[in-house]
Amino acid sequence: MKTATARELKIELGHLSSTELIELCLRLSRFKKENKELLTYLLFESANEGAYIESIKSEVDAQFEEINTSSYHYIKKSVRKILRGIKKYIRYSKNKETEVELLLHFCQKLSGFQPYINRNTVLQTILSRECKAIQKKLSTLHEDLQYDYTQELESLMQ
Repeated sequence: MKTATARELKIELGHLSSTELIELCLRLSRFKKENKELLTYLLFESANEGAYIESIKSEVDAQFEEINTSSYHYIKKSVRKILRGIKKYIRYSKNKETEVELLLHFCQKLSGFQPYINRNTVLQTILSRECKAIQKKLSTLHEDLQYDYTQELESLMQ
């Protein structure tokens, strides 16, 4: 089966009635969990971005508490899983401020994690890579936000 382009889909969706669109959306939500999560964000959480950020932060905090610290191998796997989830939530939002805030929170949790990540190069690399990603995203934000987030990032890197 050949997949249609985004433009072709947009044109075809323009010809459908609202009930047919609702039916298509519900059908999409049955196939993948990510589709359902995206619809949930768009319908319920996109209006209040602050609450969305706080809910994700609390979820990340809970995930950091559940990490198995018996081995650095398990810590690395868990940290990568948490980061994958954060990146997924960032894709739903498409808001640069949300992205910077969530990545900063992740980096703060990772840098303060016990046992110290300084003993593992992979975890140090993950932290430094995300800090560099934050620095790149900062240039696209408003000047006041840039200053605030830069201060947080600098205190994190020290």
